Amino acid sequence: MTSSISDWIWSERFWLPENVTWADLERPPTGAEYPRIRHILYALPLAVVVFLLRLLFERLVAKPCAHILQIQAGVPRQAQPNAVLEKVFQSKTCPDTRQLEGLSKQLDWDERKIQRWFRVRRNQDRPSMQKKFCESMWRFTFYLGIFIYGIRHLWVSPWMWDTRQCWYNYPFQPLSPGQFNHYAAELAFYWALMFSQFIDIKRKDFIMMLVHHLATIFLITFSYANNMLRVGTLVMCVHDASDIFLEAAKLANYAKYQRLCDGLFVVFSISFFFTRLVIYPFWVVYSVLVESWEIVGPYQAWWLLNGLLLVLQTLHVIWFYLIARIAIKAIFKGKVAKDDRSDIESSSDEEIYSSSSKNPSQTLKPKDRSHTGNLNGETHDH
Repeated sequence: MTSSISDWIWSERFWLPENVTWADLERPPTGAEYPRIRHILYALPLAVVVFLLRLLFERLVAKPCAHILQIQAGVPRQAQPNAVLEKVFQSKTCPDTRQLEGLSKQLDWDERKIQRWFRVRRNQDRPSMQKKFCESMWRFTFYLGIFIYGIRHLWVSPWMWDTRQCWYNYPFQPLSPGQFNHYAAELAFYWALMFSQFIDIKRKDFIMMLVHHLATIFLITFSYANNMLRVGTLVMCVHDASDIFLEAAKLANYAKYQRLCDGLFVVFSISFFFTRLVIYPFWVVYSVLVESWEIVGPYQAWWLLNGLLLVLQTLHVIWFYLIARIAIKAIFKGKVAKDDRSDIESSSDEEIYSSSSKNPSQTLKPKDRSHTGNLNGETHDH
């Protein structure tokens, strides 16, 4: 039974091009090695290491930097203890009119007082500016480091300049140490990012980011198992490039360097456009869709790969629309305004607008991701 399930999952007809078997990939040339799916398992314990490294980095590096820049943790106002309201809050952070009327009768409180309690309770869970600064500094450091590492190896690779090289002699392409390290680091980072998304700052595009992370993890794993490492490293570098400027813009925002923040966000918008709406679809996706068809030919896994790449491209289009709106405001109004993808941060939109009108300097909330995204806090990436 187990053997039948394994044979079905690892069907050669699905995973491999015509006339290629797993046995063929078990016999690499002397001194060479092909990717094996068990290598990917190293990313799971490595993800734990990445998460712990993030905690150490935030404590020992990012937090001291925040103190130097006078970014304080702040102590949020605490809501008055109330077991009834707390029970309701755990199931619904913003009660509707009917619930407010019922709570008002049950507690003999004015409805406005109950609304105020929920507002304070939601604000109580907001992450501090210092915490968001530390998270962004960690992501900035990772994206910058992994991009430099990846581009250094790609720069001397022939498939960087001629994408048809990604498919010659496929799938019999040897694995290099640089490719393995790049894949292991990226996969571990995204595993850690996906799970930490549930404890980090929540925002309106939570589901979209979850889909993005899952698609990214599956694509990385899939391309490794299928020995599509050459095009895979191209995809990862293209995605990491713009995220560097996003995280830099957020750091400038938290440090209250407004002009620097606006300038970096515009640079991020431009880099996002060229990397994800020009280079990615017309260079990388074109290679996978057209060049691989011409050189290798389609097979079942090929259709799945292209479907996932197009899922990412759809997200890129949606994100760029939101990003462009923010960038245009930054250019013509001199300041980035509230982002449609801004943090929920346990507040209703009404409260966000209210706080924005009272304190405009705290209004800047673009992310992405992927990301792209929120300058006032993000999970990600990528």
